[in-house]
Amino acid sequence: MSARKKRTKTNPKLVICQEQENYDLQSSKSRSDMETYNDEAKIMKRYDFKEEFEFSLADIKNWESFVQFMYRPMDPASLGLIRIMFGFMMILDVPEERGLADADINWGDPDECRFPLFDFLQPLPLQWMCIVYLVMWIGAFGIMLGLFYHVSCLAFVIPYWYVFLLDKSSWNNHSYLYGVLSILLLGSQANRYGSLDILIGKVKRNSSVPLWNYFILRFQIFVLYFFAGLKKLDKDWLQGYSMRNLGNHWIFEPFQIILTSEQVDFWIIHLNGFALDFSIGFFLLYNKTRPYALCVLGLFHAMNSQLFTIGMFPYVCLVTMPIFCDTNWPRKILKIFSLSRSSVKDTNQDKKCTPPLPTEGSTTEQMVKKFKEVPTQTLQIGWKHNLVAFLLISHIGLQAFLPYSHFITKGYNNWTSGLYGYSWDMMVHTWDTVLAVVRVVDHETRHEHFIDPEAWVQSNRWEKHADMVIQYTQCLRRNLLKGASTNKYRLSSNISIHVDVWCSLNGRFQQRMYDPRVDLLTAEWSPIKEVSWVMPLLTEFSSWREKITTLEKEVYSWSEYSDVIFVADFPDLTLENYISEDLTNITLTVLEGDVVVEIDNYTVKPRRKKRLSISRHRITKDESVGIPAKVFHRVHTVSKTPACYMYSYVNHTKQLQEENDTENPQTTEVGKKNNRLLNKLVIRLKNMARAIGLVVNAILNILYSVPMIKRVRIVQ
Repeated sequence: MSARKKRTKTNPKLVICQEQENYDLQSSKSRSDMETYNDEAKIMKRYDFKEEFEFSLADIKNWESFVQFMYRPMDPASLGLIRIMFGFMMILDVPEERGLADADINWGDPDECRFPLFDFLQPLPLQWMCIVYLVMWIGAFGIMLGLFYHVSCLAFVIPYWYVFLLDKSSWNNHSYLYGVLSILLLGSQANRYGSLDILIGKVKRNSSVPLWNYFILRFQIFVLYFFAGLKKLDKDWLQGYSMRNLGNHWIFEPFQIILTSEQVDFWIIHLNGFALDFSIGFFLLYNKTRPYALCVLGLFHAMNSQLFTIGMFPYVCLVTMPIFCDTNWPRKILKIFSLSRSSVKDTNQDKKCTPPLPTEGSTTEQMVKKFKEVPTQTLQIGWKHNLVAFLLISHIGLQAFLPYSHFITKGYNNWTSGLYGYSWDMMVHTWDTVLAVVRVVDHETRHEHFIDPEAWVQSNRWEKHADMVIQYTQCLRRNLLKGASTNKYRLSSNISIHVDVWCSLNGRFQQRMYDPRVDLLTAEWSPIKEVSWVMPLLTEFSSWREKITTLEKEVYSWSEYSDVIFVADFPDLTLENYISEDLTNITLTVLEGDVVVEIDNYTVKPRRKKRLSISRHRITKDESVGIPAKVFHRVHTVSKTPACYMYSYVNHTKQLQEENDTENPQTTEVGKKNNRLLNKLVIRLKNMARAIGLVVNAILNILYSVPMIKRVRIVQ
C-alpha cells in the first residue's frame, strides 16, 4: 500500500483575516501618512497666509480674539514718520487750500452768500476767523513735531472741521480725506517715535503702539483707492467721456509716440485709471506685490500733481503710501545710512509673529508646537479696549455706507448722487456751464431784474446743487431787501427768484438743470426727499456724443476760429439768448425735434426812435437759420419730445487771443513749462507771507483795535 502524501489544510477564514489585518495595517499607515500630509499642508497654508498678510483668520474668529489682535504691540517707527510728513503737508495746506492766505477775501464780506452744511453754522468776524486758522496752523506744527501731540491734534481737528462744514461749495474728496485722517491720528499714539514728547518725557522712548493704529489708517487709504475704483464703474467713465482733452498734456508725451490724443484719453486715463484705483489697494496689502504697487502709485500721484491743480493731495497720498510697509521700515533705512550699524538696535516689536520655517524631517507635532509657540501677549480686556474696537468697527461701517447713502439723502441728488467729497467719485463727472440766469420778478411793479450770478459768491459750484441753490436764493433775497431798505435798489418786498442754469455733464448737450418757472423762494426742499424742480438729465441724447465729436471736427475744419455749441431743451420751454458782437456767422441748426425761433429786429425811425419787430422761423431736423448778433432771440421747443440743436459761429475773441500769444512768445507754454516749479515756489512763499500778515493784523485788531486791512474781490 503506497504511502499517502499528507496535505496540510489551511483555514480560508484565517487567511482572509490575516490579509485583512495586513490591509488594515497598511491602510492605517497610509491614513496616518495622509493625515500627517494634510496637517503639514494646513500648517504651511496658515504660515503662508500669515507671512504674506501678517494675520490669520484665527486672529479674528471671535470678538475677544479680534480685540487681542487689534492690541498686538507694533513698532511705532512707520506711524511716527507718517505723522511727521502728514503734519508738514498740513502746514503747507493751511495757508493755501484751507484759505488762510485769502481769509480777507473769503470771510471779509458779511454779505457774502455762504453754503454751510447746517444753516446754524455761521462764520466768525474776519479777525476771529484768522485766529481759527492760526489755531489750526499751530495744531499742524504740533502734529509734525509731536509736541503735546493729542492737544495739537485737537487744535487742528476742531478748526479744520469747522471751516470745512462752513462751505459746501469748496468740498472735495481730498479735503474730506485730510479731516478723516486727522481724526484717526488724534486717536492714535503716533508720537511714540520721532517726537518732542519723547524728549520732554511725556512718552516713553521705543514704547510700542497697538496694531489698530496701523490697521485703521491702512483701511482708510485702502478705501480711498478702492471706492474711487468702484465709482469709476460708471458708464461715462468706462466709455471715456469723463476726462477729455488731457491726452495733449506734456506728461503723456511718451505715450503720444504710438497713441493719438483720444486713445491716450481712453486707454491711459480712463481704463488704466479705473484698473489702478480698483486694484492697487489689494496689491499694497500683499507683501510680494507691494514694491511694484508702490512704484506704480508713486508715478501715478506724480503725474496727477502736474495734470491737476489739487493742492497737496498727490503729496499727501505719496507720504501715506508707506503705511502699508513693515512697521520698522524707518529703522531699516537708518541702519543703511548709519555710520555704525550697531548704533541702531532692533526692538522686539520688529519681529513678525510667525514661526520659523519647518525643516525637512520635522514631525507634525513639532511643527504644531512651533506654530503654537508664536510669541503673543495676553491682554486683560477692559471696557476701554472694547470701546476702541467698537469705534473701529463703527468707522469701517460708516466709511463703507456713506459713499452709497444717497438713497437716504435724496435732497442732495441732482444729475449725480450726493455732495462731492465723501462719495469718492473723483474725476468721474466733468461739468461745463455756459449760462446761468438769475431773474428777480417784482410782483408789485411787474418788473424783471437780472442779477449777475457771480455777485455775492466766490465760485459757481452752487449752480449745480439744488440745496445750494436754495441757500443762494435766500441769501440773495436778504441782500436785495437790505439794499432796498437803504434805497440802494428800487425793489419791493414782494419778489420771486428764478434760476436757469445751462450746463453739460460729461460731454453731453448743454441743457437746463432747474425748472425756470419755479419760484425758488417758495420751492420745497428737504434733505430726505427728491427735488421735484430739478430737470432730468437727457440721457436719451447720450448716444449723440460720438456724433457731437464728429460735428465738432467738421466745424473746426471750416476755419481756424470757428466754434460750435450743442444745446438740448424740453418741450414747452424757451431758451432766451443774447449773442455778443464778438461772434459772427452764427447759424442755428436743428438736430432732433421741432423749434420756433423768434428774432428781435430793430429798425430806426425818424426822430431816432427804434421800432421792434419780431421774425419767426419754424425749423425742423437738419434745417438751419441765421442768427444776428447784438439782439435777443428765443428758441421755443414745440415738438412733443425734447429737441436738440447746435450753434456754429466764428469766434473773434479766440482770434485776438492767439494773435496776442504770437506777438508775445515769451509767455507761451514753453516759457511757462520751464518756470513752472519756480512760479509755484514763489506763489507758495507769497501765500505764507500773506497768511502771516493776516494773523498779525488779526491779533493787533483784537488787542489794540488796529483796523483789519483786507482786499476786495472784483467781479469781472
